[in-house]
Amino acid sequence: MRWENLAADDDASAGPARAAALFAADAVTTRTFDTPEFRGITFHEVRARSIVNRVPGASRMPFEWTVNPYRGCSHACVYCFARKTHSYLDLDTGLGFDSQIVVKVNAPELLRGHLASRRWQGSHIAMGTNVDCYQRAEGRYRLMPGIIEALRDHANPFSILTKGTLILRDLELLKQAAAVTEVGISVSVGFVDRELWRTVEPGTPSPGRRLDVVRTLTEHGIGCGVLMAPVIPFLGDHPDQLRATVRAIAASGATSVTPLVLHLRPGAREWFMAWLGQHHPHLVRRYERLYAEGAYAPKWYQRRITGQVHELATEFGIGPAHRGAARRIPAAPEPAEPEPTQLTLL
Repeated sequence: MRWENLAADDDASAGPARAAALFAADAVTTRTFDTPEFRGITFHEVRARSIVNRVPGASRMPFEWTVNPYRGCSHACVYCFARKTHSYLDLDTGLGFDSQIVVKVNAPELLRGHLASRRWQGSHIAMGTNVDCYQRAEGRYRLMPGIIEALRDHANPFSILTKGTLILRDLELLKQAAAVTEVGISVSVGFVDRELWRTVEPGTPSPGRRLDVVRTLTEHGIGCGVLMAPVIPFLGDHPDQLRATVRAIAASGATSVTPLVLHLRPGAREWFMAWLGQHHPHLVRRYERLYAEGAYAPKWYQRRITGQVHELATEFGIGPAHRGAARRIPAAPEPAEPEPTQLTLL
């Protein structure tokens, strides 16, 4: 396992590692647990050398800095674009990505030190952009509370994208952070079709439970958008499916909906196409034609899906997210002097 090759560009959008290693081989502790939720999963606990990663300028990402406390993801989404990053460690990008999880156990202390540096300018930090920071491992390792506390204490703006319901555990910390800085929360829900969910996102909470997260955050004053991703061609893009998904998103109280069509980067492409051949062999040739030019679906297809979703969002009373926008809890009004009122029994 090439731990020495894991370098500072630790985001899927960064490409292969090129800089100094993030940690040495003697800093790795490998563990397995017998509890049902972790059966079959191996955790590689590491003490990282850095935690804040710069996204390359050529990336399509609308942010410049990321924090990724985990590498690999037990959500096991067959389309996950981050699968390629496991190959930099000589780990398998298929089942290995789903079951060999790297845990940066010192992430909170590293982040706190980075934010305290005079060189740090307080830029926005995005989380959940590579693998989900609220995957199952977070229930055991509890890295996110310390990360959010550090960002809160330095009033550093940040955003979180997740498919995990565990984010509600940190609701009070998120409210505290949002009182002093810009906090953006988005939940990923590409479809509400339960049969499709069970096969392509087997390790995630159901779409309905994720939308309950949106509802709960909104009820507690934290505006939450939905990244409608991925829209999966020929499996999740029928107009009736799009309508059902946007309707459910609107009913959850989401502040926005932003569609994103499935993209198939190297590493993810091979795993997804193998899954497609097993579950939907009649679609393999259609996918080969649709993605013949590379990782992204043709512009005409992306525009069609985006247009349909935006029309539905308008119909149901929500709109697309502003690129890179963060959301904040409104300040509480100053308490007024109480006035005598007549109590009524309803």
